Amino acid sequence: MTVKLSTDVTLQRFGVTAADVIAVARHDARIEISPEVLEQLISVRAHIDALASSDTPVYGISTGFGALATRHIAPEDRAKLQRSLIRSHAAGMGAPVEREVVRALMFLRAKTLASGRTGVRPVVLQTMVDLLNAGITPVVREYGSLGCSGDLAPLSHCALVLMGEGEATDADGNLRPVPELLAESGIAPVQLAEKEGLALVNGTDGMLGQLLMALADLDELADIADATAAMSVEAQMGTDQVFRPELHEPLRPHPGQARSAANMFGFLSGSPVVASHKEGDGRVQDAYSLRCSPQVTGAVRDTIAHARMVATRELAAAIDNPVVLPSGEVTSNGNFHGAPVAYVLDFLAIAVADLGSIAERRTDRMLDPARSRDLPAFLADDPGVDSGMMIAQYTQAGLVAENKRLAVPASVDSIPSSAMQEDHVSLGWHAARKLRTAVANLRRILAVEMLIAGRALDLRAPLLPGPATGAVLDLLRTKVAGPGEDRFLSAELEAACELLESGAVHEVLQPYLSRG
Repeated sequence: MTVKLSTDVTLQRFGVTAADVIAVARHDARIEISPEVLEQLISVRAHIDALASSDTPVYGISTGFGALATRHIAPEDRAKLQRSLIRSHAAGMGAPVEREVVRALMFLRAKTLASGRTGVRPVVLQTMVDLLNAGITPVVREYGSLGCSGDLAPLSHCALVLMGEGEATDADGNLRPVPELLAESGIAPVQLAEKEGLALVNGTDGMLGQLLMALADLDELADIADATAAMSVEAQMGTDQVFRPELHEPLRPHPGQARSAANMFGFLSGSPVVASHKEGDGRVQDAYSLRCSPQVTGAVRDTIAHARMVATRELAAAIDNPVVLPSGEVTSNGNFHGAPVAYVLDFLAIAVADLGSIAERRTDRMLDPARSRDLPAFLADDPGVDSGMMIAQYTQAGLVAENKRLAVPASVDSIPSSAMQEDHVSLGWHAARKLRTAVANLRRILAVEMLIAGRALDLRAPLLPGPATGAVLDLLRTKVAGPGEDRFLSAELEAACELLESGAVHEVLQPYLSRG
């Protein structure tokens, strides 16, 4: 697959979509730069060169940075100024972040460089793209960004590699000397000129890249949550009637709720388990964790939709400071502030925490003989001798508890920096990092529910699940055995999670998903 950086405005202002970002970050799609982009960069660069040769101080071109912006930099020191900026700002600490995050970060920065609003020379953009196409990944550390003035430290670690310095891994993930990696791929280190160092580091690309990947993951996990909820409804001999369409969109027109209800109603269609107790069942209503599943998962869907609107707008942005306007004017601005992205990252973390919470409550009901409708305690083969799925719920509860802590917003905090010049920051990078953890935890939580609901459905034999939930159960059984004596449970939980992460479960659900 090839992704093209162009000035085509038919899809986005600068021709890049969320799918493009995912393709580059996760699937190593190659990137091409259209000739018109390179021509535009040459034209815009002429404005920067003219300002660099004038006596008028311009931020980022002939002055220092941040609180040091009052210092005028002599022409002979300006190349050193750019190098010093990158070296000093590459100040991250902690574990390296994931390869896909770095690739998304770099591609999004390349997208902005291609916009013609940053004033860089074509060689800077071309070198960034060449690194991505060669599979060279700068080592970006976990801590360093405050989410204002852009993701400065993460982007600086990337820019350092463009200069032939810093740390990087090859396409196979091996840490190797940067000069060796560049030479092997025929890439010459960039000698940065005026404005270019700042243009490489002043964007919200890190937090935006992580938001786009979280949205892609959550689209899939929302469907998975509908499926595991349907499996739990069947396993607990619940009713499908509360998911009828006339109870949702006409009465409470939240689109996410209607879609989740349609999914669950479809998943339970044709279920012999559900049909077995439609008559003679004395229960009037199922518990909230069963009956209200579409309301909760649907609210998550609507939160995703809001976050996607913000992400789409940010994706169409060209963020730099100072920025080059179409007139050629170079002017300061505050567009690097990450508040819009930080808010929705935190909003999603809240939704993710609650979705995991209701899934855990459904799971717990299946293990309690007082509430599970005649299932053995903890779904054990010989309760007392065997513990069954008891501790799987402990693991799930621990993940839910962690996600509740991760739901505490980062964006309400701010720590001033740069001698009070940068006196309010978004902490959007921190919001993005905790959301990534929360999404991974949610996947594990739903894997536990799928595993336990699957065992409960097996214990309902000879009654069978419906076609959709049965397809999920059949897939699960290709990796995890059915009920029996206690055995090594961690490996089975990991296998169930891998089925979700690989996309295999979502694939078997495709024929049964609502397209509303």
